[in-house]
Amino acid sequence: MIPEYTQLKNSRFERKFVCNLSNHRIELEVKKNPALFHEIFNERYINNIYLDTNKLTYYYDNIIGNSDRKKARIRWYGDLFGKVNSPVLEFKIKSGVVGHKISFPLKSFVLNKDFSIENLTEIFENSDLPTWAVFDLKKLQPTLVNRYKRKYFRTFDKKYRITLDSELNYRNISNRFNTFQSVVKDNNSIILELKYDLPEDKNADNISNYFPFRMSKSSKYVNGIEKTHFNIAI
Repeated sequence: MIPEYTQLKNSRFERKFVCNLSNHRIELEVKKNPALFHEIFNERYINNIYLDTNKLTYYYDNIIGNSDRKKARIRWYGDLFGKVNSPVLEFKIKSGVVGHKISFPLKSFVLNKDFSIENLTEIFENSDLPTWAVFDLKKLQPTLVNRYKRKYFRTFDKKYRITLDSELNYRNISNRFNTFQSVVKDNNSIILELKYDLPEDKNADNISNYFPFRMSKSSKYVNGIEKTHFNIAI
């Protein structure tokens, strides 16, 4: 059970758009938005190992549209393989249309062909995790590796943020005997996400309605599972 005080932390809305235009065109649409977005940080590659039950409970909760659902993943930046520095365990929890994220730093590890669920167990045991997280993790196993390049934008008043994700690719991962040689690439889609805290929802329509894109419930985790486990075309 997640403590009550963490359930209310960092609650926010996320509006997703799947864009099939060029990077340049999408960035122009972001920058000419009346909300005055400007680029922040440097673009970087994001890597994730997603965790789920052996029955893919988190995947199916998303597919059937359960209002209360969550995802668990390990995230890091930079190179996908080799030594992983500063990984973070994240639980993304959604209640209705509102979501929040709880994060914990993990010990460094190495991702290569020898990576297994035993490595994961060791990582979790050597990291300073709360009891409820350890309990949840015992029911989970690795199900997907994904990687993409992300750009960041923010309004000058810092109330709204946009991320642009491109060069999406997915790899299957199992409990052991991983080669990671089979990769599914989606170079055609760019995911735009508009993110903001709950009090700012009243003005979010003014931003999202300006974009020539349709909102989508697209999930990278769902897309990745369908491509790597079920061979469903993106």
